[in-house]
Amino acid sequence: MASRSIQVGAFQAKTRLPELLREVERGKSFVILRRGRTVARLVPASDRPDSADFKRLLDSFRQIRRRVRGPVVVRRLIEEGRRR
Repeated sequence: MASRSIQVGAFQAKTRLPELLREVERGKSFVILRRGRTVARLVPASDRPDSADFKRLLDSFRQIRRRVRGPVVVRRLIEEGRRR
């Protein structure tokens, strides 16, 4: 987020949601707090996926693939992940 986010309490966000959404459409960002702790962010949607996020995802897949020998059985990988 390029600009500073505006902090809004959860109750205020609930009661002012249409107004907050209009502001988000104009490019503003909000941090929603509950009892002083961040619980959500309301930010403008991007039309394009972030290429840096996509590159990190691909890099992590490549790292996993280097560790796995032989054919990849997705179900086995899922089960191994659940055991950890």
